[in-house]
Amino acid sequence: MTKFSDRLHQYWLLARFDKPIGILILLWPTLWALWIAGNGKPDLLVLTVFVLGVVLMRAAGCVINDYADKDFDPHVDRCKLRPIAAGKVSPKEALIVFAVLCLTAFALVLLMNWYTIGLSFIGAFLAASYPFMKRFTHLPQAYLGAAFGFAVPMSFAAQTNQIPLVGWILYLAVLLWALVYDTMYAMVDIEDDLKIGVKSTAILFGRRVREITASLQVIILALLISVGMLQQLHWPYYLGLAAAAGFSVYQQKLIFHFHKPDCFKAFLNNNWFGLVVFVGLLAAYL
Repeated sequence: MTKFSDRLHQYWLLARFDKPIGILILLWPTLWALWIAGNGKPDLLVLTVFVLGVVLMRAAGCVINDYADKDFDPHVDRCKLRPIAAGKVSPKEALIVFAVLCLTAFALVLLMNWYTIGLSFIGAFLAASYPFMKRFTHLPQAYLGAAFGFAVPMSFAAQTNQIPLVGWILYLAVLLWALVYDTMYAMVDIEDDLKIGVKSTAILFGRRVREITASLQVIILALLISVGMLQQLHWPYYLGLAAAAGFSVYQQKLIFHFHKPDCFKAFLNNNWFGLVVFVGLLAAYL
């Protein structure tokens, strides 16, 4: 491998393109919003811009996260081999990669209306500032939800030039969903986080994490049901929600004993939650 190709490979790893689960979990709610905003027929340009934007901004989020955690990751088993922590990519290089990804995403947003362009600055701020929240609050997972979910109001703005009530209800559901699955993710690192002084909802919730995440999952499903009622969606949508409820129960089973590998499986399982909601939504419009 040449030096140039090796650099590109390290940047690829830095942006986590080798781990698409993050892209998928971010993509599903974006597709939910685009299909609802477009009444089952999203504009092709808007769809293309948002799918590419999800890929780019998730990558940018991973890069700035590793930059922010450059002093923490070497002390966390799961993170110590990441490019910056392992010394294979310098912090300066990471900032350059972050800037390139953000500028490329912004170039795509310029194809949208002015409302969406304005909202993109809020989304970019949330994505860039999220990695630093774990220093100041035990609720960085909620902040992540606000950042990850911001594609929802942006999707409505791009598709309809407004954000109706259903858009904000969906945004709240996505915010809480991210809080839940990222709490499951944080349960894997709880011992390392306590040692290095990093905060998380997994630490905040403690032994009540199962009860709290289960309660939040009920609220998320209730919000998604209200979305269906407001949009007068047909039965396949609710069938998708029933499948999502089944996955939620399975996730609770996985985290029941606080076993790290199972907690990580619970996090990964949220991809199926997002998928079945989208399939139900797609079938309802068809």
